[in-house]
Amino acid sequence: MTSIRIFVDSTCDLPKTWLQENQIGVVPLYVNFNDEVYRDGIDITPAQLYEKVKQTGQTPKTSAPSPADFIQAFEPVIEKGDTIIYISLSSALSSTYANAHLAANTFPAGAVTIVDSLNLSSSIGLLVMKAVQAITQQQSVTDIVHLLESMRSQVETEFAIDSLEYLYKGGRCSGMQNLIGSLLKIRPVIQVTTQGTLVPAYKIRGKREKAVEQLLRNTLAHRHNIDQDVIFVVHSFAEAEARHMQAVLREQTDARQVMITEAGCVISSHCGPQTIAIMYARKMD
Repeated sequence: MTSIRIFVDSTCDLPKTWLQENQIGVVPLYVNFNDEVYRDGIDITPAQLYEKVKQTGQTPKTSAPSPADFIQAFEPVIEKGDTIIYISLSSALSSTYANAHLAANTFPAGAVTIVDSLNLSSSIGLLVMKAVQAITQQQSVTDIVHLLESMRSQVETEFAIDSLEYLYKGGRCSGMQNLIGSLLKIRPVIQVTTQGTLVPAYKIRGKREKAVEQLLRNTLAHRHNIDQDVIFVVHSFAEAEARHMQAVLREQTDARQVMITEAGCVISSHCGPQTIAIMYARKMD
């Protein structure tokens, strides 16, 4: 009997134990320090990444898996006679989606279906968890894809960056912006649009606690419209703040789970330590 297997890339930032328990295939992105190339979550961890940044003064670049990487990951599953749904990092943020499509085209029609999450990090995880639920309910590939494509516009992603340093080193803000931001303790808050792009939503000036409380207020303002399955609190070396947010969300929402996840090397490369985020889905109409 043909089974449906879910694949993601390493930016989904779901716990490895959960991925393994649910037989989720993971294709890693790459983290590059000049000529040194590492597979995200396999050859390098966020702690090792930050240590290399400290030692070298360089911020790493990230790159997508190649079509050959996807073919290598997909082929054993297809040869068993199973079908694959791959839920990708937003096509607006990476060539990962396009490379997965190129790989899918090398297999028989219908063997691999690609779904653009139009999101990143554990917001992809929200879609993955829904897909796993749908498989246990014996839904078809067509039905699962329709569910995911309907749900992705309902996902809310908002994260506060503690420092502009990594954005500056990565060429995403000017030296003057970095200097002023550091002096005034400005923390940008980034949101993901329904088109899968990142936009600066607003800035918070002052202590990091202000950013944490603002993210909580924004989420709790919509508490009655949040899908009850799960809310994610995602962080990069901000565990104390994540625990606080988890406790508040458990107390003040109806979510069955409030899960803390750690940002992987790709998110950490662009945002830096002490980044904190809340990700959830709105209830479907």
